[in-house]
Amino acid sequence: MIGVGVLGALGKMGSTVCSAVDEADDLELVAAFDRSGGVPASSFRTSAVPEVSSTRDVLLDAEVAVDFTDASAAVENLEWCAANGIHVVSGTTGIDEAGFERLAAAFGPADRPNAIIAPNFAISAVLMMHLSEIAAPFFDGAEIIELHHDDKADAPSGTSIETARRIALARAESGRGPFEEDLTTRVALEGSRGGSTSDGVHIHAVRLPGLIAHQMVMFGAKGQTLTIRQDSYDRTSFMPGVLLAIRRVASTPGLTVGLDELLSN
Repeated sequence: MIGVGVLGALGKMGSTVCSAVDEADDLELVAAFDRSGGVPASSFRTSAVPEVSSTRDVLLDAEVAVDFTDASAAVENLEWCAANGIHVVSGTTGIDEAGFERLAAAFGPADRPNAIIAPNFAISAVLMMHLSEIAAPFFDGAEIIELHHDDKADAPSGTSIETARRIALARAESGRGPFEEDLTTRVALEGSRGGSTSDGVHIHAVRLPGLIAHQMVMFGAKGQTLTIRQDSYDRTSFMPGVLLAIRRVASTPGLTVGLDELLSN
């Protein structure tokens, strides 16, 4: 039985993780942390579980901590877990390069616990990124349209940024290099072309009520296009990936970014 603690337990993703852990036969929810505290975790589950605490020390009872907070708090939370011997699974997006450098240092040493951080825990999203890597060398341009609920704080999404990075890497490894420069010269409305990476991949972020998490990757070449689309209609779509990471993090050394390594073994 793996003891699990959840950071951000009262958030939409955190509460869904609590429910998934509580329902798994081989996992036990031993701690629930949220900065606001004060609300019983049992209010969003069926069985009796620990109350949500606003004190992070409650996580000391956990073997694995699952983090779905925000970028401003996640790095500090994860460093605290590393210092206290707690493995981490995190789906918090918006962590910048400096933050990842801090986490690599925190979880890198052999005597430290391990961490798995993924921009998206939906298996369909992992496959979407993998298929985009395969397609990238064969086309002359690529644009990413990511669509999320209107409560999402960061833009563009971590999934779209990771997809663009992997497209660029696949092209570099194939010898194709960056896409051609955008030839648009007249922009009537600033931002119409979205954001562009240094490798020429444009990313467009849509925020609307009613959405959860969706992404299209569009590739184009003369006379043809290819569109790869992934849709998560409910937050439960992320739970199989989260539970897989919880079960595997103790045997996955250091800091791992993405689920690919777990799915290929």
